[in-house]
Amino acid sequence: MLRKKDDQVIEYRCIRGGNGETEMHKICESEEELYGKGRLFNHMILAPGNSIGEHEHEGDNEIFYFLKGTGEYNDNGTAVQVGPGDTTVCNNGEKHGLKNTGDEPLEFIALILY
Repeated sequence: MLRKKDDQVIEYRCIRGGNGETEMHKICESEEELYGKGRLFNHMILAPGNSIGEHEHEGDNEIFYFLKGTGEYNDNGTAVQVGPGDTTVCNNGEKHGLKNTGDEPLEFIALILY
């Protein structure tokens, strides 16, 4: 199967009470495409000043791989700076959040696995 860029589903949502909307390009469109091993595989874009609110993962984990821009990642209450090439992992029972602290869009891949 090939899904061309122009055919990708794009959603805009405020996530977990964060600031502004997150632009979400769905790499996989369903749990079936992830063989029941996860529920999300997206290319995400946060505009400057926008954020994803702090939230806890229950029964899954989330991995972010950063492509462009700079941000502040909330790692269980500890703020750490992130940028291109960095990876974060929020395991089951842990909390995280993210804010774009730069002057350009913060782009990253997000993957949620069970």
